[in-house]
Amino acid sequence: MAFRKVTEEASNHRHLEKMTVAEIIKNINKEDQQVATAVQKALPQIEKLISAVSEKMIDGGRLFYIGAGTSGRLGILDASECVPTYGVPKGLVVGIIAGGPKAIVDPVEHAEDNTEQGWIDLQEYKVNEGDFVVGIASSGTTPYVIGALKKCRENNIATGSIACNPGSPISEVADFPVEVIVGPEFVTGSTRMKSGTAQKMVLNMISTTAMIQMGRVEDNKMVNMKLTNQKIISRGTKMIMEKTGIKDEETAKALLLKYDSVKKAMENYK
Repeated sequence: MAFRKVTEEASNHRHLEKMTVAEIIKNINKEDQQVATAVQKALPQIEKLISAVSEKMIDGGRLFYIGAGTSGRLGILDASECVPTYGVPKGLVVGIIAGGPKAIVDPVEHAEDNTEQGWIDLQEYKVNEGDFVVGIASSGTTPYVIGALKKCRENNIATGSIACNPGSPISEVADFPVEVIVGPEFVTGSTRMKSGTAQKMVLNMISTTAMIQMGRVEDNKMVNMKLTNQKIISRGTKMIMEKTGIKDEETAKALLLKYDSVKKAMENYK
């Protein structure tokens, strides 16, 4: 497939500065409605990627996301939420961004153009054949990410990619490429919009499905979630009451706090 940089094509909307607030948000919403359909079209690719990721993780491997700019930040967001949501150890899912931690909040000039640094950053975690690395790049051309995936391939490390252009260079170097073609952005080239939304949706699918496959969810409940605040404790208390038949909220809450997780509390309830 010939490479076409759809993410850089002109917006379907002109003279945004002349629009009213109502017109701006109506048009943004209209564009956003295309994202779910684009993700749906990519489901066969996404399924292959997730099946490979889950297999590695079930065998004890780690999942790495690597990206630059918005793509890198989205990977870090997804990785960071796996610990409290599913109670997995920190470091099981890792997000890496070009430019390092500073780049999470402040752009680091030319960080994404370095073809060697991505692999160097992965090596800090002693990445190996048991792990899985997903490169995230809206354009599909980010040198930092492509360089990292090439080195992974040389070292027999399984890889996937998420891009928003058809036939992109990153897809050529990934074992399990995913391309979600959402079309031109509302603001030309602003890939934090539709492209970012599409990437977030795919990342949700990857981590959620992998965690379900690993047994971190029972029925439809986050039984391994970390008790990080009162809202979570209240949610966990209700889960225990529903599962065990305990009628008294304080009794259920005490059981939850004693074992520090819904799953352990239910396992030890007699």
